[in-house]
Amino acid sequence: MQPFETTEGRPEEGPLGGIIDYAGYVDGRRVANLEIGGARDFMAANPAGFVWIGLYEPSEELLRRVQLEFGLHDLAIEDAHTAHQRPKVELYHDSLFVVLRTARLADERRIEFGETHIFIGAQYVVTVRHGSLRSHTGLRTRCEGTPQLLGKGPAYVLYALMDFVVDQYLPILEALDDRVEALEERIFGDCPRRDTTVEIYELKRQVLGLQRAVAPLADMCARLIRFQIDLVPAETQPYFRDVLDQVVRIQETLDNFRELLGSALDANLSLLSVAQNDDVKRLAAWAAILAVPTMVAGVYGMNFRFMPELQWSWGYPVILGGMAAACTGLWLGFRRSGWL
Repeated sequence: MQPFETTEGRPEEGPLGGIIDYAGYVDGRRVANLEIGGARDFMAANPAGFVWIGLYEPSEELLRRVQLEFGLHDLAIEDAHTAHQRPKVELYHDSLFVVLRTARLADERRIEFGETHIFIGAQYVVTVRHGSLRSHTGLRTRCEGTPQLLGKGPAYVLYALMDFVVDQYLPILEALDDRVEALEERIFGDCPRRDTTVEIYELKRQVLGLQRAVAPLADMCARLIRFQIDLVPAETQPYFRDVLDQVVRIQETLDNFRELLGSALDANLSLLSVAQNDDVKRLAAWAAILAVPTMVAGVYGMNFRFMPELQWSWGYPVILGGMAAACTGLWLGFRRSGWL
C-alpha cells in the first residue's frame, strides 16, 4: 500500500471560502466542476455518477447549505461542525458518517492531530477537514488517475480516504522507532540521567495519543466489511480488509512501543537507583576514612595534663604516620570491595 502524494495548504478565501474542490464524476471520470446547489441536478441527470465535495473548516452556514443539498442528518452535521470527535462510523438511514483522526509530525518531537469527517451516500461524498494541514488534493488527483477504480463509486473514495489517513501514521512510527532506539542507547550508556525519564513519559503520551486515533479503526473496518448495505457493495469490501491489515500491524507496533517504553522506564529508574547507591557508598567510605584522623585529632585536642606521648619528641610524627596508615588501609579495603 503506497502513500498518496499530497500538497499542503488551506482553501483560498472568497465566495466559496472553505470549499477545496467540488466535482461530478461519471464512470470514474471527472465530468463537471460544481457549485453549491448544483449537485441535485447533476445526480438526477447522471444516476450512475456521484459528486465529491471537499471542505476545510467550513462555517456553520456553509455546512447547513451542504446539509440541505444532500439531506444530511442533523447530529452528523453538528459533529462535523464542532469536531473533537473520536474515530467512529455511524449509519443514518441512507448515508454513512465516518470520523477519522489524522496525524502528522509537526517537528521531531511533536505530533499534530486533526480530524476528517466523511459523509457517504449513494451518489455523493462530502469530506470535512479540521486541524490537519495535509490536503486531500493529491489523493483526489490519485483517484482521478485510476478511473476504473474510482468508477466503483463513493465506497471506493471512502476506502481511499481511510487508506490515505492510515498511511500518514507510518512516518510517525518510523520517527518513534528512531527515538526509542536512541533512548535505549542513552539509558544503557555510561551515565543514566533524570531527564531521560521525562522524555520516556513524553514518548509514552505520544504513543497513547496515536493509539487512541488508530485503535477504533480496526472495529470501523470490520463494521464496513460486515455492513449489508448498498453504500458498501461487496466488490469494495476487500479494500477495507487491506486497511484493516495495515491497522492491525500499526496497532502491534504501537503495543511494542508501549512495552519497550515501560521496560525502558523501569531500567532507567533501576540504573538511577544503582547510581545513587554507588554515590552513597562512596560518601560512606570517605566518611569512614575521614573519621579516623578526626577521632585521633579530637582525642589529642582534649585539655588533659596527662596524655600518652605528650612529652616524647617523636610523638607528633608517629601519630600522623599512624593516622595515614589507618586511612590508607581503609582506602585499600574499600577500593577492593568496590565502594571506591
